[in-house]
Amino acid sequence: MENNLSWQDFEKVEMRVGTVMEVNDFPEARKPAYQLSIDFGSAIGILKTSAQITKRYSKEDLINRQIVAVVNFPKKQIGKFMSECLVLGAIGADSDVVLLAPDFKIENGLRIG
Repeated sequence: MENNLSWQDFEKVEMRVGTVMEVNDFPEARKPAYQLSIDFGSAIGILKTSAQITKRYSKEDLINRQIVAVVNFPKKQIGKFMSECLVLGAIGADSDVVLLAPDFKIENGLRIG
């Protein structure tokens, strides 16, 4: 494989479990997307992001769902919206995303490692 990471590089990536608290349409996005508010527990708090996950998930499917996201990327301006984390998922054909999530309900903010 190319672009191998060192263990030190991997340790810098803060992947955490959070619960989706709010989902809104994002009509200003170039590709269909939602705006999400995700609770990562008391140490991190609630972060916002946008995600192109409208093909597989309805807004109702996402509320109270636990997901995995990277929480230590720099904030990114997307139109008038500020994205504060990156939701992780497996990307299939036609950009169909399946979100990464724990098998069982666990504490928000737990680190993935």
